[in-house]
Amino acid sequence: MAAGQERTLADLGLSAKGGAQARITGLAVDSRKVKDGTLFAALPGSRVHGGEFIQYALRMGASAILTDAQGARIAADVLKGADAALVVTEDPRAALAFAAALWFGAQPEVMVAVTGTNGKTSVASFTRQIWQALGLEAINVGTTGVEGSYAAPLAHTTPDPITLMRVLAEAEAAGVTHAAMEASSHGLEQRRLDGVQLMAAAFTNFSQDHLDYHHTFDAYFDAKAALFTRVLPEGGVAVINMDDARGPAMADLAEARGQDVLRVGRGPGAHLRLKGQRFNPTGQSLRFEWMGDAHQVDLPLIGGFQGENLLLAAGLAIGAGADAARVFAVLPEMRTVRGRMELAATRASGAAVFVDFAHTPDAVATAIQALRPHVMGRLIAIIGAGGDRDPGKRPLMGQAAAAHADLVIVTDDNPRSEDPASIRAAVMAGCPEASNVGDRAEAILRGVDALGPGDALLILGKGHETGQTVGTDVLPFDDAEQASVAVMALDSAEAGEGA
Repeated sequence: MAAGQERTLADLGLSAKGGAQARITGLAVDSRKVKDGTLFAALPGSRVHGGEFIQYALRMGASAILTDAQGARIAADVLKGADAALVVTEDPRAALAFAAALWFGAQPEVMVAVTGTNGKTSVASFTRQIWQALGLEAINVGTTGVEGSYAAPLAHTTPDPITLMRVLAEAEAAGVTHAAMEASSHGLEQRRLDGVQLMAAAFTNFSQDHLDYHHTFDAYFDAKAALFTRVLPEGGVAVINMDDARGPAMADLAEARGQDVLRVGRGPGAHLRLKGQRFNPTGQSLRFEWMGDAHQVDLPLIGGFQGENLLLAAGLAIGAGADAARVFAVLPEMRTVRGRMELAATRASGAAVFVDFAHTPDAVATAIQALRPHVMGRLIAIIGAGGDRDPGKRPLMGQAAAAHADLVIVTDDNPRSEDPASIRAAVMAGCPEASNVGDRAEAILRGVDALGPGDALLILGKGHETGQTVGTDVLPFDDAEQASVAVMALDSAEAGEGA
């Protein structure tokens, strides 16, 4: 079915109470976007139930309401005298995802997804780059928006199913045949991917994050595991990082579902086995085996985990039908994702400044350790923690930075509604010897100023982001841009002094 045509509820896989019929002209989860004929999905939320907004959707002309029993009870009075059809289901999020897939009717022929605490953006981007290097029209969808043969901005890593299916349908109409998606734990928990027809899916790793939402590690893991236990169908290919402590458990879940597991890692049981890495100031060499055959490639990628992410991406491409030999041949063409171990600036002395999106304790430790083999001198790290997010990880992030960097500067990183000084104090509890510099631009300037020949500065937390969220305001701020400004200012000043 093509979007823009009228549908019946049956066309969207839905049935209303009492067999009521309705003319459906569009879908919405925001009552402000409802027009005549819209199917309004009143979904349960973490703070308020969408049932509270049914009255507004009806006033705007909604022809049908999709909700659960609680939503129907909330709006019972306004629904009594309404002409709108009422669809009540135990899981309205899943029903909406499948209805959206049927409404828009098209998505790229080859779809893959990747989940994990860290590395999702890099794996999705590398998979898209591999496909494009093979001459295919491809995109990646996630934190950095929609990139590749079709481009569009996104507000969330895994957008709501209406937005997601619209974007996929638009990409397919533009000629895109291959798409790699990031599958966030929130997106999986909220069933946003349930209408996507996946051929393969990957698991990167698992560590602490988002416990403000999931509350326990088990609930967080179960949310990610849903990519394999619910979304990827039987017969799909599960590409699993077996080096992660949770990798074997995820592989077992995939096999129990009837999926073919492609194991990636350093151990002897891996199908795609990493045998060795050698690092240099601008990249690395990777030696690996595929089904026992040895391969070696030179990559312009900083950080050992980038090589690991690239092998997962290669596994995804192979799992989705690409020829392995052709995939390996194009790996040297891969380029780092913006904000992921990205070289932002270089001082006249040769000292380098990198930015990375790492914002969990494990990611901070991994990023600093990964950069270390590329650096001859000291490694300086700038870290912060976001407001209104898992507060338990803040001192752990400080500990991770202090354990692996030679010098640590703690600064603000999207404080949102919280007091920035309190957030920094929590991070400082894990690294009491660190410098406490609230202004992020000043922190970057100090970090750049501290660089000597052979040193490196790693600015962690924001990566590709171009704004700093303070209260409800998003103020322009780009770590890479600030680093470049600081390098130019300091190098110019030193050149002037030496003239």
